[in-house]
Parts: sequence; structure tokens; C-alpha cells
Amino acid sequence: MAKSADRVLRATGKWVLVALALGMALSAGAEEPRYFAIRHARIVPVSGPEIKNGTVVIAKGLIVSVGENVSIPPEAWVIEGKGLRVYPGFINALSDLGLGPPAPAGPGGGGGGAGRGQPQQAQQVSRGPQDRPASTPWIDAADELKVDDKRIETWRDGGFTSALAAPMTGIFPGQGAVINLAGDRPSEMVVAAPSALLITLQPARGFASFPDSLMGVIAYVRQVFLDANWYNQAEPVYRSHPQGLERPAYDRTQMVVNDTLVSGRPVLLPGNTAQEMHRALMMADRLGAHTIIYGGQQAYENADELAAARVPVLVNLKWPEKERDADPEAEEPLRVLRLRDRAPSAPAALQKAGVNFAFYFEGTGVPKDALKNAKKAIDAGLPADAALRAFTLNAAEILGVGDRMGSIEPGKIANLVVTDGDAFNEKTKVKMTFVDGRRYEVLEPGRPTAPPTVKLTGKWKMSLTSPQGPEEATADLSMATDGTLSGSLTGVSGSTLGSVGTVSISEGWVSGSQFSFTLSLTLEGSPTEVTFSGTLEGEQMKGTASGGGMSVDFTGTRAGGSAPAGSAGQEVE
Repeated sequence: MAKSADRVLRATGKWVLVALALGMALSAGAEEPRYFAIRHARIVPVSGPEIKNGTVVIAKGLIVSVGENVSIPPEAWVIEGKGLRVYPGFINALSDLGLGPPAPAGPGGGGGGAGRGQPQQAQQVSRGPQDRPASTPWIDAADELKVDDKRIETWRDGGFTSALAAPMTGIFPGQGAVINLAGDRPSEMVVAAPSALLITLQPARGFASFPDSLMGVIAYVRQVFLDANWYNQAEPVYRSHPQGLERPAYDRTQMVVNDTLVSGRPVLLPGNTAQEMHRALMMADRLGAHTIIYGGQQAYENADELAAARVPVLVNLKWPEKERDADPEAEEPLRVLRLRDRAPSAPAALQKAGVNFAFYFEGTGVPKDALKNAKKAIDAGLPADAALRAFTLNAAEILGVGDRMGSIEPGKIANLVVTDGDAFNEKTKVKMTFVDGRRYEVLEPGRPTAPPTVKLTGKWKMSLTSPQGPEEATADLSMATDGTLSGSLTGVSGSTLGSVGTVSISEGWVSGSQFSFTLSLTLEGSPTEVTFSGTLEGEQMKGTASGGGMSVDFTGTRAGGSAPAGSAGQEVE
């Protein structure tokens, strides 16, 4: 007994010492190591062939080595990668990530749509020939970053480690910056800035607004570039011989545009339909700027024209779809139906024609939406490796940072995503990401293991009870046989949950008669993860929606009455 007790005491003492050591490390503010090695993993460098059983070594934020026979330094934290895949971190090639919620429209009302892929713009009334309506090109996204933008973590957990962040409001909204989706301070996030000048072609709307037509916007943009070219010639002459010459007027807009032209930084022009892309190519020729077209969903019709012009394209992965609240009996133009049907084939057409293209996801959404829609492009003929390049090396090269990210190569920034399967398989999960060589583990939300006893597939009318009054929404749910829940929520309104159109579910499950699903809504002007959790009894669901420090009760009933045999709401046999 004495010997047994002694062994217990010695063992206990060892664990106490371990605990004390960990406690001292934590109290001293010790950080996770900056040296890592992922070994025995399937590595997809993108810039070269796959390595079926390889190792990646990371040191101080950079990739040190990658290959089958790689030495692991003794100071490295070794991660066993058997059964895992390592990809370069994905890049969202055009977004407002890190910039917080969109700014409200200025005087004159909201923006209009001249085609998908064009950000909404604020209005501004012209007050004279030197006025620059809806023009703030001096705004640099790098100076506006907000590390507390909750979408950063959402996209990082989905495998995206970088993005082109750009202001989205105005004809000349501002300059984009390539950022990494991690960091305690904005300065830690910036990879390259400024990186591109964004232009939209959204006419101003409202009385006395200028320019209030597409023709007017195009004329205005061309005039700004003409003014910038004039300034580029006049300013050096005046600087060399100021006496006797009238000095050039200070114009902040034309100075920024001139700097963009002189530096060769790209100008992003919108073009979603074939006609819009043709127009963008003509504008690019007249503006004399290094141009990138964004939108690109009808490129299946003019891929050869784009290839001949050698203009890169950022393809918007938010494929066109019918509005949820549209009249089901209303006839739609054939061109609309054709675009909706054929848009996912645009990337394959670009790839076949030899056009350099990358992917982005317009507006609100979650990483799963982007990857799921990329899979639709693969199903429409795009090779999977080309889809991967569009998220990685192609995006980096188009944005001017291909020398430092986009592939797994020694010397590049250690931006990696580690998954348990193929990146475009819907069931694949992201296990961890590395941003600037720092590890971010993706924790799966707590999910009960009991199999589902009910089915939720179908449309549900949701009623939320808040202090401000009732709020209505529609949930369109789809449940897999293992209980995984997906779908969307449409039409939330009211002061508690903000106002959204249709938002996709990022995570969801059904266990027994319990369910839970999470999506991103705008609460008090800030994107916030909101979780709906509850139970289903017969045709009635009830539970609580929680997020942003708030919680409201909700109920739900099936739209259209009782469920047909074998559908949502019935018990699973």
C-alpha cells in the first residue's frame, strides 16, 4: 500500500509540475511557436505537382521548405497530417472584408444597378464643373481596416486567408488593398497597398443628381482620366518653370488617378454581361490604364475577345438566381433565363480561351457559398485544378502579389489551409488555417451525436418575438440523411435583427428532434453570427435566436400547411 501510494504521489507530482509549467507560460504571456511542420500530408502546391506524402516547414511567418524528404528543425511544432490535405490559403479577389458594413447612401438616395458585379454607390449632387460626384479615390482600404469585422474569422475558418479589400460606395469608391485575414492591428493585416483603383458605373439617382445615366457616368469617368493625363503633363512643366505660368489647380481625384496611371496599378472596371465586358474593353483602351474586369458571368459568349485583349477577369461566384419574393407567374426575358442557366460555364470558357481569371464572391455570404458555386463551375466543365488556381495563384498574380502568396513555395508567406478532404467536396471540413505563419484551429460547434428523428427539409414561416415587436422571415431548409442542415433565411426585418435579403446558413444540424443553424446577419450595423436553435414537434418549431449579446424567441410553421409523406416535419423511421 505504501509503495502504491508513493507511486501515485510521484505521478501526481509530475502532473502538478506540468500544470505549473503551463501556468507559468500562460501567465508570462507565452505565444504559440512560430515554427511548424506539417508532415505526412497530401500537399497541393498549385505551382507544381501534388506531393502525396510530404512535409511543409514554416518559420517566422514564411514557408521554409516543402517536399517529400524535408528536414524538420527541432524547434518546430510538428503536426501529424496523415489523412489531411494542405492547400495554399484561398483568396477572395474582391470584397469589402475588414471594412465593416457598407456606408449608408449619401444625399440623393440609393444606387442603381447597371449589371451584376457592380457595388452599390452613394449619391452626390453636382455643384459645378470642378465637382467630383461620388468620387473618393483617395480612400485607401489599408487605412480603413477594422480588425473586429466578424466576417474575417468566418472567412478564415472557411479556408480563406487573404482578400482584396476595397471600398464599394461611389463611382470612384477608393483604392483596394490586399490583406491577410488575421492580425491584432490593421498594420499586421496589410500585404500590399494600394493595390488597385475600383470604378463602378452606377448612375446617380434622384432629382438634380449628376451623372444620372450610364452614358453620363462613362463620360464622367473618361473626363477624369483626361484631366489626370493633362495634370501629368502640366504639373512637371509648372514645377520646372513656375514664373509666368498659371499653376495647375489642385484636384485630389485627378492626382490619385494620375498616380494610378503612372505607377501602373490596375483599374477595376465592371462588366458582367458580354456587352458590358465589350464596353469595359473599349473604355480600357481609351483610358490607357492597366485594366481588370470584374463580374464576368457571361464570359461564355466573349471569352475569345477577352483573350485577344489580354485582360484578366475576376469572376463573380454569386451566380444569378431568381429573387425569392418574385412573382412565380411572371414571365422572365430569355436573356435572363439563359444567363442564370449558363453563368457557371463562364469560367470553363475563360480557361479554354487562355484568359487569366480569379474568383470573388459579391456581397454578403459565407465561404461555403463560394466553394459550392465553384463546384458548379467544375460541373460545367472547368477543370478542378483550374478552379483551385482561380482561388490561389491566379488571384495572387492578377492582384500583383504572386511573388509572395498563392502557392506553397519556399520564401512565400505561410498562408495555408488544412482540410480533411478535397477542397470542393461539400462534406470536406477545414481543420486549421495558417495566416502569416500563425495557426488558427477551426473548432466545430458542439453537435449532439444522436441521429435525427424528424426531417426539416422544406420552407418554414418564421415569427420572431422581440422587444420591438414581431418580425417575419422565411427559412428554406434542406436536411441530409446524417442530420446536416443547410439552406437560407429570407426577409428578416425590424430593428432587432436588422434588414437582410437572403442569407445562407453556414452551419446547421438536426439531432433527435433538436436543431440548430447559424448564419451571419447585420446587427446594429455590424455583421454578427446568429444561431437559431430549438425543437420540432409535429409541424411546429420553436426555439431561440441568439447573437450579438441579444436573444429572441421564435416559432415556425411549414409554409403551405402539413408536410407530405416522407418530407420535413415527419418522424424518421
